[in-house]
Amino acid sequence: MVSQGRTRTGLRTGLLGGSFNPAHRGHRFVTLEAIRALGLDEAWWMVSPGNPLKASAIDMAPLVARLASARAMARRAPIRATAIEARMGTRYTLDTLRRLKARYPKRRFIWLMGADNLAQFHLWRGWRGIARAMPIAVVARPSYNHSALAGPAMGWLRRYQRPAATAMRWTTWSLPALVLLRFRPDPTSATAVRAADPDWQRHFAPAVDH
Repeated sequence: MVSQGRTRTGLRTGLLGGSFNPAHRGHRFVTLEAIRALGLDEAWWMVSPGNPLKASAIDMAPLVARLASARAMARRAPIRATAIEARMGTRYTLDTLRRLKARYPKRRFIWLMGADNLAQFHLWRGWRGIARAMPIAVVARPSYNHSALAGPAMGWLRRYQRPAATAMRWTTWSLPALVLLRFRPDPTSATAVRAADPDWQRHFAPAVDH
């Protein structure tokens, strides 16, 4: 869904961060559903240079390969895959969001994340600041929903939860604001993709060698 009548600078933009190791159809499905539910003009996949909460994983592909997989998966969709965090040199999400809001003051941003991230959101640096910086849309994931809804972050955020029926009006919400979105789950996972094809990076060899 692409809204009509707005200038390019006023686009309603969803931000989905992650390692995308590799990007897969589950990422695409969830993003397209969020675009529709929230009335977004587009979504940005912010391919992370690294996750501060995770030790360096031996199976983590180089950023260039992960970015290439994200761009391939985003084709023919209102999704832009970007390594903007690496370009800006930001390590933490709060810093990234602040820089993006300063760089694109007329855009309307909403942070997208899965219930698995909500379950550990209280471990993120400045997580309350993230909630005060822009609205948050959480996509339900059946295996994580209980821990996410019972977690410390949701204990604080629950008072700011908005009904899913009002999701299209997120640009009018005062902050903090959070909405829970429920879609038909897609079972695809990056772990399963890597298990089925441990050498998945070879598909993006030209990008890696470039």
